[in-house]
Amino acid sequence: MDTKILISVEQLHRHYGHILAVEAISFELAQGEVLGFLGPNGAGKSTTMQMITGNLAPSSGRVRINGIDLLDEPKRAKAEIGYLPEQPPLYQDLTVDEYLYYCARLHRVSKGRRSQAVKRARDRCGLGGTGRRLIGNLSKGFQQRVGIAQAILHSPPVVILDEPTVGLDPNQIRDIRTLIRELGENHGIILSTHILPEVQATCSRVQIIHRGKLVFSETMQELEQRLTSHALVLETRKPCSAQHLEAVPGIQRVEPLGETRARLQFEEDNPADAVAACVASQGWGLVELSLDRQTLEQVFVDLTCSDAPAPDGVAAV
Repeated sequence: MDTKILISVEQLHRHYGHILAVEAISFELAQGEVLGFLGPNGAGKSTTMQMITGNLAPSSGRVRINGIDLLDEPKRAKAEIGYLPEQPPLYQDLTVDEYLYYCARLHRVSKGRRSQAVKRARDRCGLGGTGRRLIGNLSKGFQQRVGIAQAILHSPPVVILDEPTVGLDPNQIRDIRTLIRELGENHGIILSTHILPEVQATCSRVQIIHRGKLVFSETMQELEQRLTSHALVLETRKPCSAQHLEAVPGIQRVEPLGETRARLQFEEDNPADAVAACVASQGWGLVELSLDRQTLEQVFVDLTCSDAPAPDGVAAV
């Protein structure tokens, strides 16, 4: 069965006067997918999120939410979205239930379905015993849960979460990550965050925006393959010889990192055993022999820390 496309973004542009903040962004979000949306400050990420949620009109391009054109039918399209901004729109002097009932009315949940909708959202977000507690008396983690609960009250196909774990302690972060993964089973989720381990822990796909353009878009499976190392880091007690190491079967290139350290590039099969045998036969003394694994952080830095100037007229907001 074909996967249902919940968000379709086509050639999205946004100008601020003569400044081009977002340029030709296109992507799709499918049901059951959790998309990690990454970018450095000023890359155009917030502008893109605002256009997708209908809070900012694009200069050109098209956004469809669950098949509904956001510009042609904004009310219908927005009803398909649940949104948690970076600062959750919470009323500190209301109880959890009072706030969620209020949000249910805003989401136009029918009067006969409100109690069921509030209970369902509360239970899904682990808020079962907090209904009568003032939001202002809850911990930061539970307030984030209330924010997510208001976003899913009306059972929207699309849920957009902007920095949902900012300011949380490690246990609270783990709980929110688990919740996001569970929500991703039935919704399409866009997760905007600066916390790279959070993306690897919760997302099925990752996109990186830089200077208003999408510069990276891969599934986590494709990313894991990209991060699979084809290099070994070798450290020996005595100086090692690049000439001897290059003669080891499977080694493509030897990059000296000092007299006793080297990075060994290889093709397919890991030649660690042969390298260790070479070190032993030469009497260099093995200190370390390990895979030189790349990380998502390295990919992010490589793509977004270029010192090259942006094209004329292009800037990110």
